[in-house]
Amino acid sequence: MAHNRVVQWSTMSRIWWLYDAKYQCPFRSSRVIAGYLQGQHKPIYHALSDVGDHVVVVNSRHIAMREQLWRTFTFSHHTGYAKGFSRTPAWRLHSMEPTYMIERTVYSNIPGTLLRRKYMRRLHIFPDEDVPPEIMGNVCDQIQQIQKVPKRLDEYTAEEIQAFPRLFDWSEDYVIENNTEEKPKNQPAEVKK
Repeated sequence: MAHNRVVQWSTMSRIWWLYDAKYQCPFRSSRVIAGYLQGQHKPIYHALSDVGDHVVVVNSRHIAMREQLWRTFTFSHHTGYAKGFSRTPAWRLHSMEPTYMIERTVYSNIPGTLLRRKYMRRLHIFPDEDVPPEIMGNVCDQIQQIQKVPKRLDEYTAEEIQAFPRLFDWSEDYVIENNTEEKPKNQPAEVKK
């Protein structure tokens, strides 16, 4: 009988999850984070029940957006008063507050019910890996990243670079010639007679 009680406690308890947002798309990540905040990963999930968990997001300063979205995507805001509408580009909003973009995208992925504010209270966002120890002490598990994080060129060892397959080898007498000669800018073109 005690076993059933422990299973029920573990099912109903709130788990603290860690998500590393480094080089991750904020839009795709926010769908996953919103699911954990609502408790969609639990078998007892219901849209009207509050069974979600806490999510700690680190490295929100280092998120990545595809193509030209940093320049073209805008966040809109309205104060509720006349002429109170404004749009802010994503790059400007992110440079002012690096945690705000994750917060806004997660907020927009949670349904607009009365539980939305409770869900958002369980979201803890940090711009870097500096998380207070009282919060990191609660973290139990980690959410898998959406996108694979590529290695930078300086992270490869010399052995890995040498072992990388090559399509062809340059011959030793191959020389790249630079045929571009600098011409004076303000000199008129020669006219043929």
